Amino acid sequence: MLTHPTLDDTAVASLVADATAAPSMHNAQPWHFDYSRASRTMLLTADLDRAMPQADPSTRGLHLGCGAALLNLRVAAAHAGHRTATTLLPAPQTPGLLAAVRFDVPHEPLDTALSDLCSAIPDRHTSRYPFTERRIPESLRTALVEAASQEGAQLAFLTTPHREAVLDLVLHAEGYDRMDDGREVEQRRWTHDASAESPVEGIPEYAFGPAKRGGAAPVRDFAGRRAVPGRAYADFEKRPQLASLSTTRDGPADWLRAGQALERVLLLATCQGLVSSFATQPLEWPDLRWLLREPVSGTGYVQMILRLGYGPQGPHTPRRPVEEVLTITS
Repeated sequence: MLTHPTLDDTAVASLVADATAAPSMHNAQPWHFDYSRASRTMLLTADLDRAMPQADPSTRGLHLGCGAALLNLRVAAAHAGHRTATTLLPAPQTPGLLAAVRFDVPHEPLDTALSDLCSAIPDRHTSRYPFTERRIPESLRTALVEAASQEGAQLAFLTTPHREAVLDLVLHAEGYDRMDDGREVEQRRWTHDASAESPVEGIPEYAFGPAKRGGAAPVRDFAGRRAVPGRAYADFEKRPQLASLSTTRDGPADWLRAGQALERVLLLATCQGLVSSFATQPLEWPDLRWLLREPVSGTGYVQMILRLGYGPQGPHTPRRPVEEVLTITS
């Protein structure tokens, strides 16, 4: 007789706590989870009150963050011994309902490869610090590419000419951002100065990292137009190791797959001693995003530019309490 692992309310809350450790745009955490005891099913819903109409009018970025949380949920469930089945966009007439995860589904295989990533969930943090120039070994690059492929996305490390073109597009996007008052106001909503009392969302000043004095690494400066008293300056790597994550199509289901692929890559990278950050600036301008495509094939839709390497871990950033993002029903 097949027995199921414990899935009481405490266990459900623990799974959601792991899910919400995922990265999201400006750490807005735009998700809500609804668990039904009767059907042993978790629904993931977009919290559109946390959308960013200036920088993310299509909610593509919101979907990526929710996809990353979905991957964490699957990882934590596999680690706890649950056999799950995931359906993306289970109710097309309800676009805010992003995914349904059924637990302890008979005949579903237990995903041990996902389970092995669970220890990395609490250790994965965005690092906006300088990385070393140490090159990521080819064997690890290949493993990261395969991790993305397992979730239906393509990861490609940028070669020198393409990398330089992408770095130029990041600079263009940063210039656009500086001239856009609406985006500055929106970003400031999701950042907190040192005097903020126990924030549960957004990017606190301590996670901004040092201001860039030199180097080519594309690191978003969440200080925006304002000065941060006492902030250090640093030289970043001259040859940043960048990778693009893309999908063959560009709809909500593809964004969710990309988010899952992104988090699977990040967790594996964390397990292997890498640190990471994102270069999202050109992705937030449609004309620049189009130019991010791989120049030879020109195929696919770029969903994320990743900076990977060796260096200091980023700090923990705040998370909303589980009771704010989880509803359990009979």
